[in-house]
Formats: sequence, structure tokens, C-alpha cells
Amino acid sequence: MKLSAAVALGLVFATLPARAEILVKKDDFAGVTLYYKVILPKEYDPAKEYPAVIAFPGGAQTMPMVDGMIARNLKLQADKHGYIVAVLSAPAAGRFYEGGAAVFPDLLEKLLADYKIRGRKFHIAGISNGGLSSFHIAASYPQYFWSVTGFPGYLLNPTEDRVSALRDMCVNMHVGEMDRDWLATMQAQAATFRAKGMKVRFTVEKGQGHVMTTLEGAGAARLFDQFDEAAKGCGK
Repeated sequence: MKLSAAVALGLVFATLPARAEILVKKDDFAGVTLYYKVILPKEYDPAKEYPAVIAFPGGAQTMPMVDGMIARNLKLQADKHGYIVAVLSAPAAGRFYEGGAAVFPDLLEKLLADYKIRGRKFHIAGISNGGLSSFHIAASYPQYFWSVTGFPGYLLNPTEDRVSALRDMCVNMHVGEMDRDWLATMQAQAATFRAKGMKVRFTVEKGQGHVMTTLEGAGAARLFDQFDEAAKGCGK
């Protein structure tokens, strides 16, 4: 029996593996308009719980940078590990360690209302300015996070109270061997954290500069493995 073209095409698509869905979002929080994207796991089921990540791109944290981070660091491994990932574009108020921080914690509460987030906590991670943003938000609202990751990134204004706020999180700090200024700052801060008994993973990526290709594509599996470990109390 000969199939129509439409039926045949439907059968082809039915045999393709499911892929993560990427949603474009716009919301207002505390008078600040935020544009962001949400990666949903393949075969997403709203009745199920999923682990989740808040992610920040580097640079000016614009939407093209959001797209680049999704393509290079997040989508492949979000698919494989089954994570919900919200990737944020900085609002007109500034980067997320500046005026853009005003969208927190309301954004987190909205995501917790919209999706079933495992343990009602997130992992938070970012690149460069996104890494600074991750540590800033984690220290400001520690009750929402399992782990904080900068690749690269570190805590600005590391007062005693802000450092203590990270105490119960798994801290992951990755920096390029050739990224001299960030390497020195992050290495010193990691040592300070460890001296306080905090759980810190500090890695120097061999042959890498500020942008680390070792944590892209298949290499980004390390980031998601660390998220998995953090929910169980941190790997060694």
C-alpha cells in the first residue's frame, strides 16, 4: 500500500529522538523587564520533578550571548542529563551583579511555581561576568541553591557574611591556565574558602584562556556531572 507524502513524513518524524524544547520568556519583576530562555528536557512531563540550573552568559549578557551559551555549553548536556535550564539576558537595569539583580528572588519563585524543581533548589552557573553574577546571586539568596559554578567566576565583595552564605553549597571554580588575572584571583579565593571548611572544586584548564573550549559540547558534561554530585552532597 502506497503512503501519502504527509503520512510518510509523519512516520519519519515519529522515529526521530525527542529533543529538548527551548522557550522564549518575557516577564516583569520588581519593575524590571527580563528576557530569558528556558530549556525543557526531552519528553518533558509537567507532572514530574526535574533538577534545574540558572545560567548566565558572559560579556554584556545579551540575548545573542544567551543563544551562544545554550549552543556551546548547555543544550546537549541538558538533553542528556534531563535538566530544566533558565538562561538569562541582562535587563536594561544592568548585569546581574549590578542593577539586574533586582529580578531576584521573584524570578526564582516564578520558576518554582511554573515547574516542579527537585528539592525546590537550583544550581547556578555562569561564564565570566556570568560567573560573577552566579556568585553574587548565590551569596544573596543562598536558600535557593545547591551549588554555584563560575567558569570562570568568583565572589565579588567577599565579606565575611557573603562568604558564609555559600557555606552549605558546593562551589565549583574553573579557570583557564592562560587567564592570568582571573587565575590568581580565583586561586586565592578558593584557598580562602577551603580554609573555612567549604566544599570547593578548583580546576585550572590546561592551555585555555578566558573562554574555555574544554567546557563546551561534550566537555560540558563535567559541569552537569558536578550539578548531579552537588545534589548528593558534593563530589571529591
